[in-house]
Amino acid sequence: MTLLSILIATLVAGIGSVWLAAWLSFGVISRYTQHMLSLAAGALLATAFLHLLPEAFEGGVAPHVLFAVLLLGLVFFFLLDKAELWHHGHEHHHGHLTDAHGTHETHAAHVHHAHVHGHSHAHGHSHGPQVGGWAVLAGDSVHCFGDGILIASAFMADLQLGVLAALAVLAHEVPHHMGDLVVLKDSTGTRRAAIVKVSLAGAVTALGGAVGYVLVDALHHFLPYFLVVASSSFVYVALADLIPQLQRRLSAQQTAAQVFWLGAGMALVMTVSLLAHSG
Repeated sequence: MTLLSILIATLVAGIGSVWLAAWLSFGVISRYTQHMLSLAAGALLATAFLHLLPEAFEGGVAPHVLFAVLLLGLVFFFLLDKAELWHHGHEHHHGHLTDAHGTHETHAAHVHHAHVHGHSHAHGHSHGPQVGGWAVLAGDSVHCFGDGILIASAFMADLQLGVLAALAVLAHEVPHHMGDLVVLKDSTGTRRAAIVKVSLAGAVTALGGAVGYVLVDALHHFLPYFLVVASSSFVYVALADLIPQLQRRLSAQQTAAQVFWLGAGMALVMTVSLLAHSG
């Protein structure tokens, strides 16, 4: 009975938060796509620095060890990004050197094409793998696995506490899932693919709950490391993918809007976190 309750609660928290975030991101406020980039950056940074890292440092692990894990996580996602970009660039190198008639482009034409492609890629990000896709999914999966262990731990202590923990996790997940969906939609080009991928990552919460039910005491000691790895992915995505897209010459009004939505993403996570902790 306890295991069944854990699985139901973790699925509701893990996948339900994704669908709620999708409804908010693509339904209610879908007209503000550009502003959502700022909101996503703020939400991911706030989730990392104001929620995940503080909880990790409360786990009793030496700070210098956790900072080392954070550094290694950032390097890992950088290398993952480089591997993905190399693969993507290798495909384009072979795909764009020939024209529709099968003949090779001249060097000048290829350079012009590369310039046009690079210019449109910098402004639109509408085509090809993006920095944030794999990093967000990896970090999200790790984070959700840790959430599942937390929910299982709460259920093992008390049924009511487990339900409250699941609701708190659901509320916590919505703001940064909104950021995840923006990054994945930018990476895949479709809302459906973004929702499916983030939902699969959210389903890992149930896996964490099941494993936590069996090994709750043993895995509890690894939670700080899970939280730090998830933090490194969110920091990397925000700084390497989202923030650079916002660093363009804009009017004072547009810049003010960027700053407002960046702060709104941070404030949203802070508010939800405070409410969940007070509850």
